[in-house]
Amino acid sequence: MDVVTLRLYVFFEDPFWVGVVERVEGGKLSVSKVTFGPEPKSYEVYDYFRRNYDQLKFSPAVETDVKEKRVNPKRMQREVHKAVTTNGIGTKSQQVLKLQQEQMKTERKAASREQKKLSKERRFELAQQKKKEKHRGR
Repeated sequence: MDVVTLRLYVFFEDPFWVGVVERVEGGKLSVSKVTFGPEPKSYEVYDYFRRNYDQLKFSPAVETDVKEKRVNPKRMQREVHKAVTTNGIGTKSQQVLKLQQEQMKTERKAASREQKKLSKERRFELAQQKKKEKHRGR
């Protein structure tokens, strides 16, 4: 049975509140980023992810080490508090988000390049057609 671990980090990234979802599945980490705008309440965050989880675009999976261990609840609470006060998201998550951003950028550039090529070919065909109509001999 596969174990899927989800972690949600909500933090303020000037000027918006941002949520980062980390999904570890089969030893591979993928990340998705959501921009909330004004500070969301906890029930708003829960409701948002309950309704829109299937529409999140996760980054390509990156190999990561999975550690399974039991932690004392008080210790876990202290570590969460420490993590929230010191830094927003893990560096691995930032790297994965950057990778996703670069991938989306290359996809956009490829689509834009293809669109420009098609437009140029269409204009060339129209010019050729117009030139032929001028020299019909009428």
